[in-house]
Amino acid sequence: MDAVRVALLREVLAGTEWLGATRRFAGALRGSVVAHGGGLLLVGTPDYEPWHLAAHLVDEAAWSGTPELAPTLVRHEARASDPAHLAVGLGRLAAARRGETLVVVSPGGPDVPLLERVHDARRAGARVLALGPGEGELVSMAHESLTVPEGSELDLDTVQHLVSAAAGENALPEPRGRRRLRDRLSRLADQLTAPPPARW
Repeated sequence: MDAVRVALLREVLAGTEWLGATRRFAGALRGSVVAHGGGLLLVGTPDYEPWHLAAHLVDEAAWSGTPELAPTLVRHEARASDPAHLAVGLGRLAAARRGETLVVVSPGGPDVPLLERVHDARRAGARVLALGPGEGELVSMAHESLTVPEGSELDLDTVQHLVSAAAGENALPEPRGRRRLRDRLSRLADQLTAPPPARW
């Protein structure tokens, strides 16, 4: 999802709880990694690897001038023959320490072995953020969580786009009043189709 689509999505969601929730979560993520100079670990479940979020955070790190946002993607099935950025296995969670941030993305809740590893990382001092269904043991052990219930109007992938875009923002935009959906879409279409300003 590119910046134009994210802007359109934000216009559509203006006045809903999603913008505030994703920005709060992104602010917690950004604040944690910037305060400690990096050390962002990103892990999913055996069936769901958040590689798309990892790629967007790498982009946001470059565009915002905040290299601390570039994560290490921790994979369940990492092999030594994989490219370096895909070869980090679950053993990395055992090495997590104070000052590092661990984001767990889980569409249906992590399994027991992953929960144990996350618990150990937290006990070692890592800050834990959870993005997923909002129930179970992971939420209780997370320092911050963003709930994406199954069947909600946004799916987990879309929420990850909003989080990564918000994490790269240098300043949060001013809140705006509620407007009708048609008005918001019309205004955005006008902005996107307007000719560029004349340069003399």
